Amino acid sequence: MAAVSVAQAQLDAALLGATGQAEKEQLILQHLRKLDGRETDLKVPEFDEGLEWVNTEEPLLLHEDLCGKVVVLDFFTYCCINCMHLLPDLHALEQEHSDKDGLVVVGVHSAKFPNETILKNIQSAVLRYNITHPVVNDADAKLWQKLEVTCWPTLVILGPRGNMLFTLIGEGHREQLFSFISMTLKYYKEKEEIKDHGIKLKLYKDSLPPSSLLFPAKIAVDNATGRLAIADSGHHRILVTEKNGEVLHAVGGPKSGWKDGSIFEASFNSPQGVLMKDNIIYVADTENHAIRKIDLMTERVNTIAGTGVQGTDQEGGKTGVEQSISSPWDLAFGATGSTEDSLLYIAMAGTHQIWVIFLEDGKLPRGIECKKGTCIRFAGSGNEENRNNSYPHKAGFAQPSGLSVAPAERNSLFVADSESSTIRSVSLKDGAVKNLAGGERDPLNLFAFGDLDGIGINAKLQHPLGVAWNEKRGLLYVADSYNHKIKVIDLKTKQCTTLAGTGRASNIIGSNFNQATFNEPGGVCVGEHGNVLYVVDTNNHQVKVLDLEMQTISVLAITTMVTVDASKSAKPKNVSRLPKSAASVQMAPLVVSSGQMLQFCLKIDLPEGAELTEGAPSFWELLAEGHEWLFAGQKISGEIVDLVNIPEVFFVLPAEVQTNALLLTIDVCLYFCNKNNNNCQMKGISFKQPLQFSNTGQGAISKVNLSFSF
Repeated sequence: MAAVSVAQAQLDAALLGATGQAEKEQLILQHLRKLDGRETDLKVPEFDEGLEWVNTEEPLLLHEDLCGKVVVLDFFTYCCINCMHLLPDLHALEQEHSDKDGLVVVGVHSAKFPNETILKNIQSAVLRYNITHPVVNDADAKLWQKLEVTCWPTLVILGPRGNMLFTLIGEGHREQLFSFISMTLKYYKEKEEIKDHGIKLKLYKDSLPPSSLLFPAKIAVDNATGRLAIADSGHHRILVTEKNGEVLHAVGGPKSGWKDGSIFEASFNSPQGVLMKDNIIYVADTENHAIRKIDLMTERVNTIAGTGVQGTDQEGGKTGVEQSISSPWDLAFGATGSTEDSLLYIAMAGTHQIWVIFLEDGKLPRGIECKKGTCIRFAGSGNEENRNNSYPHKAGFAQPSGLSVAPAERNSLFVADSESSTIRSVSLKDGAVKNLAGGERDPLNLFAFGDLDGIGINAKLQHPLGVAWNEKRGLLYVADSYNHKIKVIDLKTKQCTTLAGTGRASNIIGSNFNQATFNEPGGVCVGEHGNVLYVVDTNNHQVKVLDLEMQTISVLAITTMVTVDASKSAKPKNVSRLPKSAASVQMAPLVVSSGQMLQFCLKIDLPEGAELTEGAPSFWELLAEGHEWLFAGQKISGEIVDLVNIPEVFFVLPAEVQTNALLLTIDVCLYFCNKNNNNCQMKGISFKQPLQFSNTGQGAISKVNLSFSF
């Protein structure tokens, strides 16, 4: 590694002085010839036996399966924002050069936190970040140590003999990476050392069933109405629901994108933070590096900050889409003077800072005046550290990921600073940054984590992602994500204690807080006038509701949205036909208008003593025979795994309707057995729902109850 590092340093210095692409390519070729001219290759050792792999049919061998390939080893850890920033570059590289061309990317997951060594958590991260190349769990950091890697992310580029060629440390080397790979492939193809065999992949995401939520991130409540806004990050959308989970709007999804306009056409990319007030929702659109505004009254989405591309600016001061930003992760309302909610604080994880957008003219602490729309740094030097300071621009954060404001006499902004495993406070009067819980006094130590109740720095957290202030109780709630717990801080004593969770990643509701379990909860929000805590249980794909009065916990019943992706070219999966004996129920005609949302609520009762047959393909399917254009030529269907949580079928009628009347059919097929006599049956029911279109339709959601007893 040392010898390659010296040669790499010489190459890097030469590339800085190069005046054109042709000269750069010649320098890269000279570097390759120099390394190839050595008597012996600087080879990477073989992957150890017994390592856990994701996205492959079986473990890969570097000097067998990957022989004849140019290999990029991506050393990463899934909590690291810099590692996340590198993934689009790797994805684009894989789009340009396939394994048949001779390129293979292998993610080497070398964990920072103990929680990140667990295979299931790595699998969740692979799914969350849409990683489609092989990933190996370097849980004991053996390969990390053998190759003398020192930081995340690091790319080690190998030749077709497993010979080390280049290293790239950190993010922001896209042009250099592409040049290295293209010239290396060209060089070794001319030497006839590149092989075109494929790598046997088995993507983890293909083995998972669909779910109503996919890695939800944050949640917000509109105190006036009790309605909720949920960042359904894995589905790239924002859900607006009633407090019972009934979906009112789904904005964005199912694929990622960056598009303003109608709420029926707008798109997002892994949104995280959300805020909601008076039919306005602000969104931290994380992987679009933008702040978006959803107006439910006008049904429009627009961008109020960010260019759609990751920025490096650490000062700000521009307005709207002229200001580039980097991986915004959470949002909180603030005030300028007496004007309530006239500021929008941003946890800018990508630059390790706190920024602010002025929703009205105003000024920051220490008299900085700004015009409406200005997006500017509020606190944080931009250095990744755990540094508290009376001067906000000299303080240091480490991937701030959660925000909450305590108004009135507290006048503080609370920050979940994930990579330092601390909770910090920022004075909204003078910007002073102080420690509340976790971490230690050394500002450069970002490894002071654990799971320990205590006061101040004697308490230990592990990568917290969310905070929520409860004004009624005078308490601050914390999503202690990698400890799989919800903790609470008493600001009077700085005592940090466990409220709920056992510390074990699981999904047990439990009869009380002590028995309940979570899996990397990413967000918390206070509702019901301080009596309820909503917890976004990210890796369990759920929102859980903690009743702070009764000390009980439940799951928010999110209804399933049927989404249609007209650009999808794959053929729909064949769904079993209903049995010939299927019953048919004709519903009364329903008057609707174009653009209206329909909700069909299924309730099926089986004979006494009967249960669904586990593993059998019970299903529902939505059809419109003769009017297939309604679904863009696709079948819309889903599985039924139990009768308690039967999916509620949603469908938004197109803005332009090609007929005055049509017939929707919802087919339901159930496989069930009588547990007393083991008699098993397959039964079907077909609900016929005529629709009549009217220009005077209300346009609101129409709910239809479909009930049947076998």
